[in-house]
Amino acid sequence: MAAALRGRAGPGGAGALWRLQSRRRSSFDVAVVGAGIVGLAAARELIQRHPSLAFAVLEKEQEPAHHQSGHNSGVIHSGIYYTPGSLKAKLCVQGAALCYKYCDQKGIPYKRCGKLIVAVEQEEIPRLKALYERGLQNNVPGLKLIGAKEIQEKEPFCRGLMALDSPYTGIVDYKQVAQSYARDFQEAGGTILTDFEVTNMEVAKESSPESEDGLKYPVIVRNKKGEEISCGHILTCAGLHSDRLSEMSGCSPEPRIVPFRGDYLVLKPEKSYLVKGNIYPVPNPRFPFLGFHFTPRMDGSVWLGPNAVLACKREGYKLLDFSPGDFLDAVTYRGLRKLVLRNVSYGLGELYRAFSISAQVRQLQKFIPEVTTDDVLRGPSGVRAQALDSEGNLVDDFVFDGGAAGGRVLHVRNAPSPAATSSLAIAAAIADEAERRFQL
Repeated sequence: MAAALRGRAGPGGAGALWRLQSRRRSSFDVAVVGAGIVGLAAARELIQRHPSLAFAVLEKEQEPAHHQSGHNSGVIHSGIYYTPGSLKAKLCVQGAALCYKYCDQKGIPYKRCGKLIVAVEQEEIPRLKALYERGLQNNVPGLKLIGAKEIQEKEPFCRGLMALDSPYTGIVDYKQVAQSYARDFQEAGGTILTDFEVTNMEVAKESSPESEDGLKYPVIVRNKKGEEISCGHILTCAGLHSDRLSEMSGCSPEPRIVPFRGDYLVLKPEKSYLVKGNIYPVPNPRFPFLGFHFTPRMDGSVWLGPNAVLACKREGYKLLDFSPGDFLDAVTYRGLRKLVLRNVSYGLGELYRAFSISAQVRQLQKFIPEVTTDDVLRGPSGVRAQALDSEGNLVDDFVFDGGAAGGRVLHVRNAPSPAATSSLAIAAAIADEAERRFQL
């Protein structure tokens, strides 16, 4: 049988201990597929709104937050980068405020260490000033432009002509946040089934008149072991596999998830004094990613990077991880080919830097010249589930889908980035959509 997950934690939610118990029921009003930070936040929001309903979260791994939610930079973004008035901007600014408030309520440690977006060349200054205006329009707290002297007052080893100072940016361990959402969900009466990899879902066309459960729970969900549960409605928040779960229920194959791996370097502990807060480059609008940056971590380490290269495996966190199926899915997709053709030089540079530490360090030396190849080690990697349309455009907004079973099934095929920062605000939007579609 699949196992139900129960969590215990000490003060502040730290040091979570998870123990597995046999599940006691196999029918639920709503099942949520995916125990990442978005799925858990959505499940938590729904059970708080509808405490009389039976909820389950289905997770294919042995613990929550095992993939994207546990492999990220840990930055609490403030909302500077996004188009004013856009849903992405609104959710990020709201989400950051909710994240800080939640961490305060739960005693989850975080650091509001700030961020400098640093211009190192004259041509970057107009873009930096435009970012400042954008951040003001998005109501990001505390923003100001500072000069070279003030940069060094905040970051003594950083060099730059001008910087955008964002004191509201912070860091947190998002895996700890996600596990706290899981405990909230369970304490409200929800069930988390781990080791439950969904391989099939179907909506019963007819129910036996004698079967009250069949009428109430017509959605059958099976895992790779052949076990099944029944539910009234199913909500999927499957991250790296969101397109595949959608297709499983007859939905369109697009947008497609294309995985991009980001590899980090780590400063050696004796060199961590070089960085106090987040240091980011001025983003180049011609390229789809933010570029190399310096990110302090809650454990005191400092991550450097990441690059952005096509991951040859959707859950491949090592440089040479490879899945033939995942690789073919990506490279045969028209949308990826169009994206690559528009960014050939950038992509080749990222690929080269993936294998060359010295090339990565040269990027970092633009900001902190004292960093050398002797000061860094290869660090962890994360894989980003990037939704792409067939024209090679990165999908920024929500994509909801239900296919022919829209009244019973809701797929969250994409949620606006940064999803970890925005998770509580995103959860409210998902819950609104689920209530509308499921008529809860």
